[in-house]
Amino acid sequence: MVRAARASRATGPTLAVVAREAGVSVPTASKVVNGRDDVAPATRRRVTEVLDRLGYVRRPRFDLARAPRLVDLVVHSLENSRSGAVLHGVEAAAYDAGLEVVVSACSDRPRDVRPPRDWLERIVVRGSSGVLFDVAELTGAQHAWLDRHRIPFVMVDPLMAPPPGVVSVGAANWQGGVTATEHLLHLGHERIAVVGGRRNEPGGGARIAGYRSALASAGLHHRAEYVRHAGFDRAAARRRTRELLDLPVPPTAVFACSDTMALGVYEALAERGLSVPDDVSVVGFDDLPEAHWVTPALTTVRRPLSEMAATALRVLLRMMDGDHPESTRTELSTHLVERASTAPPRNG
Repeated sequence: MVRAARASRATGPTLAVVAREAGVSVPTASKVVNGRDDVAPATRRRVTEVLDRLGYVRRPRFDLARAPRLVDLVVHSLENSRSGAVLHGVEAAAYDAGLEVVVSACSDRPRDVRPPRDWLERIVVRGSSGVLFDVAELTGAQHAWLDRHRIPFVMVDPLMAPPPGVVSVGAANWQGGVTATEHLLHLGHERIAVVGGRRNEPGGGARIAGYRSALASAGLHHRAEYVRHAGFDRAAARRRTRELLDLPVPPTAVFACSDTMALGVYEALAERGLSVPDDVSVVGFDDLPEAHWVTPALTTVRRPLSEMAATALRVLLRMMDGDHPESTRTELSTHLVERASTAPPRNG
């Protein structure tokens, strides 16, 4: 354990730095480090020279024939339905691959979205061969630690854009935003508001961008006052919806960029004595179990969490075998699940 702690404080160039210095992609640098044959001789020499010059430590890569058939799955919390969907996908894919999975949660605190510092050192003690992260983001130091120790990892739909070279599997968020907004437009709504996640985060930002694109395609300019941010928090979404209802011209429909925030929208409407969908239509995003349970059942954009998690595990397996994907981002399609929370606007 002491050795692992000391190793985590070691300094050295990351593979991304080596790739940049050599003028090649991270996958190409990875191939050279792992002794792959499909690299041009001149490129191999250039990368090797940079590796030697920068002092990159070539640790033995994982060998599935020798390494434990064990991977780690790190989730934000075990007390939400999103994690249940991710666990379901990982469990099925791990069973097919003959792997065992260790599951751990970051924290029960809502704002603590990163793994604790000492958690990475426990990977070494466990002897895990790779890691799946279903968390919002990792710190720069954690990315560097994983790269230095050459532990392959994949992120499942991170909220923040990971550094160059980091592999992730996510959903087609922009297209999902388009689909949700087009559904409301086809019903006849023009006063459509959106309640997004955090400002300047790629996933939710792409959903809002899709919303704006759909409005523009319909010949409508989006109203700045109709765009609100609630950080994927139910209570914040309830507050943002109250603000929308207090506008001189309130919306007739709300696209909430997560099902959790859609529940907050429902609560704010109920407080004002408004009915879904008779007074205001609501569309969510995710298709979590809560979308079935709420009354009326929520129309939402399905994000295939279980399929994303299973895909991420299969990508991780290839990386554990020394392969680095040419494309670091894999996106799975989304589609609308129409239920009872949307209807044409009252009075046409």
